[in-house]
Amino acid sequence: MTVRTRRGRARVLAAGAMATAAMMALSGCVMIQELSAPTSPGQSDAPLGENERGEAQGEGNLYDGGLDPALVELYEQSVEWGPCPEDYGAGADVECATVLAPMNWGTPEAHEPIELALVRLPAEGESKGSLFTNPGGPGASGVDFVALSGSYFFSDALRENYDIVGWDPRGVGHSSAVECRDDAGMDEYIYGVPENAASMSESESFEWSRQQAIQFGADCLEKTGPLLEYVDTQSTVNDLDMLRAIVGDSALNYFGLSYGTDIGAQYIDRFPDRVGRIVLDGATDPTVPVFDVIIDQQEKFADATLAYLEDCFTSEACPFDPNAGTEGAIADIQAMMDNVDETLPVAADGRVLTSGVINSAITATMYSEDSWPYLTQAFSAWMQEQNSAVFFALSDSYYGRMPDGSYDSNMFEAFPAINCLDYPLVTDEATIRDFNQRLSEVTLFGSEYSEQEMLIGDLQCENWPFKSRVQAQQPVQGVGAPPVLVVATTNDPATPFKWAVAVADQLESAVLIEFEGEGHIAYSQGDSCVVTAVDRYFIEGDVPPGGLKC
Repeated sequence: MTVRTRRGRARVLAAGAMATAAMMALSGCVMIQELSAPTSPGQSDAPLGENERGEAQGEGNLYDGGLDPALVELYEQSVEWGPCPEDYGAGADVECATVLAPMNWGTPEAHEPIELALVRLPAEGESKGSLFTNPGGPGASGVDFVALSGSYFFSDALRENYDIVGWDPRGVGHSSAVECRDDAGMDEYIYGVPENAASMSESESFEWSRQQAIQFGADCLEKTGPLLEYVDTQSTVNDLDMLRAIVGDSALNYFGLSYGTDIGAQYIDRFPDRVGRIVLDGATDPTVPVFDVIIDQQEKFADATLAYLEDCFTSEACPFDPNAGTEGAIADIQAMMDNVDETLPVAADGRVLTSGVINSAITATMYSEDSWPYLTQAFSAWMQEQNSAVFFALSDSYYGRMPDGSYDSNMFEAFPAINCLDYPLVTDEATIRDFNQRLSEVTLFGSEYSEQEMLIGDLQCENWPFKSRVQAQQPVQGVGAPPVLVVATTNDPATPFKWAVAVADQLESAVLIEFEGEGHIAYSQGDSCVVTAVDRYFIEGDVPPGGLKC
């Protein structure tokens, strides 16, 4: 049983300036989140009419007729591939381009167009067309993913047959992006601890967190401008269809990972007649309410942490007593967290070690078994030498913080901006209380919640400059779409297996590939059963009959 303590500042120190520890535990370099819903005025309005399909670029039926003239111009714009900017770090074989998109698909002429950055890894053989991809987030850079990882993430067979195309969704990275703070400001948002933390009352701690959320949202609006209202996933789905047409493909071939599966699933549902070959690996379920998303993830991260501890006991380097079992190790970690929150030790770079940093380090290593030894190093360094460097290194890798203090992307600025538009905002006290009760039951580490803490919901989205217009989350169906693949890892902590099962059930033509193992994205683990099935589907159109277990 989890050993819980009573710490009045626990939820502030557990996540620094983040509104709640649970909400930020969701985000990660290749994570989920983004449940979209029906469109609404001023946000993601469907751009396509119901008329007979038109022609574009002489490449076949690339879009429906009845488009607003401003959208026709954007759908028919040419893409000019050329060398990538030097700061992308791309190889000589990678090509880059920038195209325009409407800021607001509902009223395209109301604002100046925004820019979308693209990158292409050309096929090494005769190309079957473009294979678009998104690595997740929300907020992860598809440009960086393809430019830096495309040559080894995708198999030789896929690179032989497809032009691999990544793009940064609106609000992200090299595209017209959400901007909130400089590096020092992001440090304050992620790692900040109030100067008077040791003497703060519970009410003062809560108010500090609330003010941090308010100020962060205000900073994002000031630096980003009107784009901040239009970075929702439905707008990104519209962008993706436009990109498909711009590269001259009459059907979309797409490989979505983690949150990128939500973009793909929403595309299948929205444009079933334009679906080519689509694979969703690490799928999110668009019907799961935001609080249930958090509960499901925390349950699976807890399972992954217990699996890590069992594995740790088999190593001589493990700092925990195997005779005490996982319960003893959990108690040791909880005591460690309690101690740092009481003493607030300062690292060499001036940052304060809190339970939030330790939690982030744990979370960062649960995406892959290959990272577990680093977590063992972190625990050993602290327990034996009071050295927090590895904890901070792991946490920094999670947030994209570089050794020089800079951040490698705007992911944790784009993340709340997208989420706060995509999820219905929950303010009902009974629902929030129930969520916190369930959260306390599934989370391995933490403190008992006070009455006031039981009523803390999503402080960031409650105080975001633009409220979500989504009233209800809808299942995806994709009626009439050709077969698509949903790939899932049985012990995936970030996107639980049951989400993939649900998405495969919702989509009319989906077939499920089940990979038994740990970690997040199945294809990246190199299992020949998974890789072969995905490659054959993309290259030959082969669909595993009745699904597949690997």
